Parts: sequence; structure tokens; C-alpha cells
Amino acid sequence: MNNKLTCLAAGILGASLAACSAAGPQKSEVISSVQLPDRSTARIPGDESGWQMVWSDEFDGVAIDRGNWAFDVDCWGGGNEERQCYVDDPANASIEDGKLVITARKQEHTGPAYPPHIRGSMEDPDALATKPFTSARLATRGKAAWQYGRIEVRAKLPQGQGTWPAIWMLPEDSAYGSWAASGEIDIMEAVNLGVECAECPDGREDTILGTLHFGGLWPNNSLNSSEMHAPAVLDGFHTYGIVWTPGRIEWTFDGAVFAVKEAESWWSANSDKANAPFDKPFHLILNLAIGGGLPERRGVGGVSESDFPKRFEIDWVRVWECDASPGVEGTCSQAAEE
Repeated sequence: MNNKLTCLAAGILGASLAACSAAGPQKSEVISSVQLPDRSTARIPGDESGWQMVWSDEFDGVAIDRGNWAFDVDCWGGGNEERQCYVDDPANASIEDGKLVITARKQEHTGPAYPPHIRGSMEDPDALATKPFTSARLATRGKAAWQYGRIEVRAKLPQGQGTWPAIWMLPEDSAYGSWAASGEIDIMEAVNLGVECAECPDGREDTILGTLHFGGLWPNNSLNSSEMHAPAVLDGFHTYGIVWTPGRIEWTFDGAVFAVKEAESWWSANSDKANAPFDKPFHLILNLAIGGGLPERRGVGGVSESDFPKRFEIDWVRVWECDASPGVEGTCSQAAEE
């Protein structure tokens, strides 16, 4: 979900991803282009036996379960020059008809300029900022975190220039140092969906991204990302997920694997462990940003202020862990051995 300065490296699923940075192997930004999988031949992790559900939120109550979710409240912009303040307000996040709805509104708001984790390092920790939009960001931080497993979120994504919905994960404890040395897992990001796009199959933006952030402390951070055209995302609910095993992370769309990254493609500057930094518990984040570097550089540029409010609807969130003996054919344990 952080700002991305990227070079485009064309590739296909399973291809070796090469770093492309003049700064050398400890400073790389890689994007590979992958194809929508054919479900008749794709791996479908949910069809494997041995998965045990360990956490879920079906959003079937009358209000957001504060035992599951914490609200971030700040006008920082995520380090990306995003244009929203995150607020804890039912107008921006609520349960409707069995779904969590995160709503971005064209509404000027003033709030804390920095999130709590960096205020102490700022010259004026109590500084305020004013932004032209409000939205919400919910996290399981301090409530639930996982090290390995299968994580899926069924959601309907907003459209329009400048919209940036995200399903992603951050380390529960930054064991290897501050961002990005302790890692970040972006399960799904999409920007500017539905906007005119000459390169897209149906002429409208339909790209989803799955990304890892890692390496050194900012600004010596690195990323490895896969982008895929998925025209179906423009119509209704779809399921976005990862299967995370030691040294391997797979991204899924509607249950089918479309991208794979292995430990050889990531590292932490502060550890020589083979799988670091993706060998620690991470918590989950759901948010809808407006503007920022990634969406404003793409599409027709900037942020369109039309057609607000924008809605990011989440039907459910589910987490499974693998409880199968190693090497048993047809079980979830195969993922770590392929």
C-alpha cells in the first residue's frame, strides 16, 4: 500500500523475476505482468484438504466487531501524499446487509497529521492536517495476526480515477526494523478501476496487483509486484487471497493461483535468515485511499472528484491454517513442497 517507484519487467507466471535498479541488488523495484489463470488447469488451493479455519469475520452483526478491528485515525496520507483523512465514523465504515462498507466521502476534515507510531519522532507530534476527503482504515493489529496460512477476502471494489482500495498485511512486531525491513504483504491493490485504458482488454482499467515490500529501511526499501488484468473485477464481488507458506507466497483471484513469489526474490537488510522478513506474524488491513502516488501517476492522472461517495464493500474475511501431514497428496501441505 506504500508509494511505489517501479520499473516494468514483463514476465509470466513462474518466470524468474530480475531486479531492475541502478542502485544494485539491495535496491530493486520489480513489476511482472501475469496472465489471468485458466481455471481448468490452475491450482485451486481451496480444493485441497487439510485446511482448518482459525479466524473469520462474516460481518453479520449490527455493528463492526471492535474485538476484531481497530480504526486508524489520522490525516497522514500513508507516506504517499494520499488525499484522505482516516476517521472512526459510521458514515465511513459500517455494517450494511451483512457486509462491511468502507466509504470515501468528498468531505474536508482536519485531524492528526501523523499516525501514533511516528508522532514521537516528529518536531510537532500534535500537528494537525486538513484533507479534502474522509475514509476508513481498519486493522486486526493487536487483535489477530498470523504466520503462514490461507487468507481470503470477498469484496466489491470502487471505481474512478484516484480510488485505491487495498487488502494488505503488516508485521505485528517489527522484528527486523521499521518499514520496509520487516516487510509488507499486499494481497490486493487496485487503482482507477473503470477508467479509460488503452492497454486493458475491454478498454477500461481492470488491473489488480499483488506486491511484497521488503529490503532496507526507507528509502532503501525494495518491492516485487505482479499485475494482472482481471476484467471481472468491474462487476460485483470477487475473492482475493494469498497462500503463505515458509519461503513461498501465492496470490489467488477467485480461488485460482495467478502469481507466486519465493524467498529468493525477497530479503531483509537486518537479517540473514532465509525467509526473512516473511517469517513472522502479520496482521490484516482493509482500507480505501483516495489519491496518492500510485493512482495519480496512472490512468488519466490526478483524482476525479465526481461520483462520490465511493464504496469498498467486504462480504467476508476468512483465515485458514494447514493441518495436514507433510507430503500427503491432495492436501494443503503440498504448497510448501512444490
